[in-house]
Amino acid sequence: MDTRKPDSAEGKPPDPASGHGRHGDSRRDHGHDGHGHDDHGHHDHGHHGHAHGHGHAHGAHGHHHAPARYDRAFAIGAAANLAFTLAEAGFGIAANSVALIADATHNLGDVLGLLLGWLAVWLHRRPPTGRRTYGWGRFSIAAALGNSAILLVSVGAILVEALHRLNDPAPVASGTVMAVAAIGILVNGGSALLFMGGRHGDLNIRAQYLHLAGDAAVSLGVVLAALAIRVTGWHWIDPAVSLAIAGLIAWSTMGALREAADLAMDAVPAGVSQGAVRDWLATLPGVTEVHDLHIWALSTTETALTVHLVYDTEPGDRRPHDMAAELRRRFGIDHATVQIESDADAALCRLRPNDVV
Repeated sequence: MDTRKPDSAEGKPPDPASGHGRHGDSRRDHGHDGHGHDDHGHHDHGHHGHAHGHGHAHGAHGHHHAPARYDRAFAIGAAANLAFTLAEAGFGIAANSVALIADATHNLGDVLGLLLGWLAVWLHRRPPTGRRTYGWGRFSIAAALGNSAILLVSVGAILVEALHRLNDPAPVASGTVMAVAAIGILVNGGSALLFMGGRHGDLNIRAQYLHLAGDAAVSLGVVLAALAIRVTGWHWIDPAVSLAIAGLIAWSTMGALREAADLAMDAVPAGVSQGAVRDWLATLPGVTEVHDLHIWALSTTETALTVHLVYDTEPGDRRPHDMAAELRRRFGIDHATVQIESDADAALCRLRPNDVV
């Protein structure tokens, strides 16, 4: 929890060490490791000699909230899916089943996604540095985006081959397809269970869970398709099921893709209401105005906040620490940077860069 009352506008010069000529948006140059903050916004406050500095001192709360360790889950999931992907692709070619090959292509995406997600978790545990003051947490957002991109590429490959086979159905070894796809249910379903416990708290883990659980459903669809072909002799069912598989993959991917893209663009994370946070801050004793409120994701498990609070009186010494604890408890916000202002300070914040005081 970071707070410091800025210098008054009544003639006291800004602290040159604070380095603050601007503030207010969610640029993350203010570090929590070195206990110092660079400027973090786009509002220039030079105001022709009326600049006011606003450095930030740190509260006594911890700042490194790493995601739960899923190394074993990633290792088992990646190894099992790689072995199954190679076997499934071989049997798919032998059985002349585009559905089986499509599922193998999708499972290859599983392997790449698992490795990318595992890398994100490993990087997140690396400590912050003087240059990367928040560490590597945001790589987990990039991993979620990359995982979604891999899935969409696999969807395109499946669509092309399925449409070709739909126009020219080919005989399929349905018995082989059923056996291999049944094994796929076990492999993908078992791998998904490894990540089920963390699916609600971490977008990266949830992406892995959804990916693997979706694959288990896809494998079940392949089994049912092979059974239908065996009973009816209609070989067009195989590419038709492949199209359905592609649609399922695309549908299950879009939600995670949108959320990851939002986090990459510093949108307010899902599950956090900016309005609720603003309303709660406005109810704090002595607060007369809340402005320059920004909430964004540091990673798929951590949320940060910066805000300016205008007080009619000087807040108590312990209030910033209590505020940090409440923001964490109520809204899951791990990193809070609060600038405390008087009415005069707030008036300077509202000025445009070219305004003359």
